[in-house]
Amino acid sequence: MVWPTEEVTALYPEERQHAIATLVVDRGRIQVAAVAEEFGVTMETVRRDLAVLERAGMLRRVHGGAVPAGALTLVETGLGERHGTRSEQKRKIAAAALDLLPAVEGSLILDGGSTTAALAEILPSDRRLYVASNSVPIATRLSVTPGITLHVLGGRVRGITQTAVGDSTIRALADLRVDVVFLGTNGMSSGHGFSTPDEAEAATKRAMVRAAQRTVVLADSSKLGREHLVRFAAIEDVDVLVTDAEADPAQIAQLEESGIEVVIA
Repeated sequence: MVWPTEEVTALYPEERQHAIATLVVDRGRIQVAAVAEEFGVTMETVRRDLAVLERAGMLRRVHGGAVPAGALTLVETGLGERHGTRSEQKRKIAAAALDLLPAVEGSLILDGGSTTAALAEILPSDRRLYVASNSVPIATRLSVTPGITLHVLGGRVRGITQTAVGDSTIRALADLRVDVVFLGTNGMSSGHGFSTPDEAEAATKRAMVRAAQRTVVLADSSKLGREHLVRFAAIEDVDVLVTDAEADPAQIAQLEESGIEVVIA
C-alpha cells in the first residue's frame, strides 16, 4: 500500500495511526524509518503513533519497528486449519521447490506442515528418491507414491501438527545424512531467525537441519516478520527460502543481505 505524500501529510493523527495499523497487518512488519518516509513525518512521530497503537492492542513494537499484535505468540494453529489458508500460495511454493530437489537417487527430509505436504503431493514419480519424514499425513501419502523409498521417523506424535517429535525422533535423525531438508516454519525474521511455538518441534527441526547438507524453508509471505517462542534455525543455517510474490520486498532484501537465497514462487 503506497500513500502519496501530498495526501499523507494532511492526515490527522488518528487517520495516520489507522493507516499504520493497516500496513502492519498487510506487511507483517514495518520499520520506523520507512514509515516516516512513506508518510512524510518524523521518526519520533512514528514512534509516538506506534506507542498509541500498542497501548490499543493493535500491534507490538519491536526493535526498529512493529509487528502485528499476534506476531510474538505462543498460539499454534492446527494442521487442518493451516491446510485451508493461503492454499494457492502454498501450491505455487511447492511447485517452485521442485527445482530444488536432489538428482535421481537423491535423499531428502520432509518436515511436517501444510506447505511441505503440498510438495509431497507433487513429488515426481519418475525420479527415485529416498524420503524421510516425521509427518503422519506426508508418510501416508508417500507410502503409495512410485519411485519413493520412504523412511518414517518415529516418536511421540503431536496431535496439533500430526508430526513425530521428541528424543526418539532426534536420535533417528542423528543417524541420517541427506542431500536436502525441506522445512516449514511458523515465523521468520532477520533478528530472531526461524521459529515455532513448541520446544519439541523446534528441537526436531534443529536435528533435521543438522542431518542435511542443504536446508530449504518453504513458507508463505504471512510468516515473514513473525517471531515465535523458540528459534530452531538462525539465518545463517538456512540456504534457501521459497515464498510467494506477496512477500514484502524490504524483508526479502534483509534476508538476502544475510546470505539466504530467496526464491519467489
